[in-house]
Amino acid sequence: MDESKIIESYNNGVSEIVSLLKNMNEELLKQLNIQNQELNSLRLENQKLYTQIAELEARLNKNSKNSSKPPSTDNYKKPPNTRKKTGRSTGGQKGHVGKTLLKVENPDKIVDIKAEACECGCCLSGIEGKIQIRQVFELPKITVNVTEFRTHEVICPICKKVHKTEFPETITQPVQYGDNLQALMVYLSNYQLIPLARTTELIGALTGHKISQGTIVNATKNLFDKLEKVEDTIKEQLKKVEVLHTDESGMRSQGKINWIHTASTECLTHFAIHEKRGKQAAIDIGILPEFEGTMIHDHWKPYYFFTDCTHAECNAHHIRNLKGIYETFSHEWAQDMMSLLVKIKRQIDFLKQSGHNKMPENTIKTHELNYKEILAKGKKECLQKSSEVLSKKTGKPVKTNAQRLLEKLEAYDIETLSFMYDFNIPFDNNLAERDIRMVKLRQKISGSFRGDNGGDWFCRIRSYASTCRKNGQDVMESLVNAIKGEPFIPETV
Repeated sequence: MDESKIIESYNNGVSEIVSLLKNMNEELLKQLNIQNQELNSLRLENQKLYTQIAELEARLNKNSKNSSKPPSTDNYKKPPNTRKKTGRSTGGQKGHVGKTLLKVENPDKIVDIKAEACECGCCLSGIEGKIQIRQVFELPKITVNVTEFRTHEVICPICKKVHKTEFPETITQPVQYGDNLQALMVYLSNYQLIPLARTTELIGALTGHKISQGTIVNATKNLFDKLEKVEDTIKEQLKKVEVLHTDESGMRSQGKINWIHTASTECLTHFAIHEKRGKQAAIDIGILPEFEGTMIHDHWKPYYFFTDCTHAECNAHHIRNLKGIYETFSHEWAQDMMSLLVKIKRQIDFLKQSGHNKMPENTIKTHELNYKEILAKGKKECLQKSSEVLSKKTGKPVKTNAQRLLEKLEAYDIETLSFMYDFNIPFDNNLAERDIRMVKLRQKISGSFRGDNGGDWFCRIRSYASTCRKNGQDVMESLVNAIKGEPFIPETV
């Protein structure tokens, strides 16, 4: 407003001045409201950007040590070493059994290197002297031996009865590979995870005999058929165990994502491939619907569909997630919860070594109280450090990773601390993860399964080989026996 307008209003009297001031006040209020709206909009945008930055930083900070990401996705940045120093020197400790190559008393072959004659012309062949020994451990040249079986038909010259012999049951073709060679094919391709082309190349290099990839496939199919009873036995025994480890992981088959499911113990392993990941797959496989013990898993929700059994959560997953929240968002409660879980585990390990099979009730109550106090602290800390961001789809506040983990630890407190209540329940689900890790390695080496039944063949043979290994059986020898029709059948329950 210019000066002339103000003077004119002043000359017209007090009423004009009042009207002018009111108009000016209304304009100022309008401008103030507009600025407030812009400020609120900027605040919302700032919150969204802050959340996005936090999410991106969290993604960058994730690795195999603080999340469920596999080690293969780790970058070149060296993760911090969280192991505590023991004070012991590096290398083998006192009492450690070495693996030094030792001489044998009865070698397969002896080569005497003797002087035949002296320079003076004296013969030394019959003279005994000082002997020094050195032994060489060597692999003999590998060859394929061909055995020809002949049956005979003869007629008794007296009674004229015909006597006809039969070939052994395992010899069904005019020309075929023997049990040991078939077992080697299956061992290399299904246990050592060597691709078919490289398996044929390796066998050719070792034996000088070329085999086709189709021959390996046929040997695999043959062994798969003979292991049906073994797989049924393993499944029936797994249904009756007290503690069962379960896990699942994606696996490509015929160009599509399928899922490898494992159920295992310290003595038994079962793998199955299915197009589904959830409860329908477990129902079709047939182990979990009849299981009544304690199932350990990584909180995959479909497992909770099975209510005839009790459940236990994998605390290795909790430790990694808590570590990620602490390292990325500096939540102190996450560090406290990690310390509590590790403390309980160490106490249990000490009690087990001391011959105890349970924790004192007062100690359990103390840990339960500390657990609840940490959760309460976490809720307050989340309110202080988490900015409210509304979902674009639902309009409801979006929960942070810390809030979701807090809710899970509170809702599944019994399952998380089950290892404290029952010493037979382990702290984590690492057994199932170790079993399934080698199966995943097969995909990295050889890619997806091809053919309608390739995944099923691999899973049954791998289940058998893993079970044999867990029971101290030689895998190669066990495969030979299975091809002969005499597979190792575990009796653990």
